[in-house]
Amino acid sequence: MIFKASPHHDDRPKNMPIELIVLHAISLPQHQFTTQHIIDLFLGQLDHNAHPGFDELRDLQVSAHFLIDRQGQIIQFVPCQKRAWHAGVSQWKSRQQCNDFSIGIEMIGDEEQAFSAQQYQCCAQLCHSLQHLFPSISDITGHENIAPVRKWDPGKQWDWPLFHHIKNQGKHTILDVI
Repeated sequence: MIFKASPHHDDRPKNMPIELIVLHAISLPQHQFTTQHIIDLFLGQLDHNAHPGFDELRDLQVSAHFLIDRQGQIIQFVPCQKRAWHAGVSQWKSRQQCNDFSIGIEMIGDEEQAFSAQQYQCCAQLCHSLQHLFPSISDITGHENIAPVRKWDPGKQWDWPLFHHIKNQGKHTILDVI
């Protein structure tokens, strides 16, 4: 696992337990699965002239705790104890502001192509590790479930039964996270 420090985070509310993992999907440019533009976005270094669609991302301050690329490489951007800016206006089980009590995991993907086997395996291992490290995590959901009017991800391409099968089968090595 690689750590690249994003400036797009702040402190969680005092004594706020981490109770939720939110899965996302991202591609930059749209429908292209390159990692570097996403890294640059999360680090606040995106070259807005590199692609015509990037101009609309100008002044956007966004991050996730983790990114999983198509090959299953995991990059961490924000320490788990900090609040990453991944969920936006959101609600889970009558609670507002999911960033306060969640960890965000972005997977490189879109609404048209299936996620890779490596992404399912690494996401399952990462979620298992996070639930081991933070026993207060009781739920894993998609961005579309906490912001249903605004967001689609990880969307119809994310196979929840497969993910839960992989996550619940056997033992996973506990990953070192910050």
